[in-house]
Amino acid sequence: MKLNLMALSVAVAALFIATSAKAQSNCADRAMVVERLGTKYGETRQSVGVAANNSVVETYANDGTGSWSIVVTMPNGQSCLVASGMSYEALANAAPTPGNDA
Repeated sequence: MKLNLMALSVAVAALFIATSAKAQSNCADRAMVVERLGTKYGETRQSVGVAANNSVVETYANDGTGSWSIVVTMPNGQSCLVASGMSYEALANAAPTPGNDA
């Protein structure tokens, strides 16, 4: 599921980049965004990846409350909150064996 969440994060990041002008109100310096997610929501980084445009896509979550956030940090250091929600669940699913769709 973490891999699926990261794929979703990258897709959301691509959508974000296409509509970045509208999303600017959810952007700030990365340190400020991370601090706010930690102090206000108790969220910590759960996954990280690099998108094709060299932006960093991170998922933050609070295992106790289930809150989660997806943050995209551009190469210039500007971070933007692109999605958030509830019911976060960390899963470690094994990859299916070849020839088995289960």
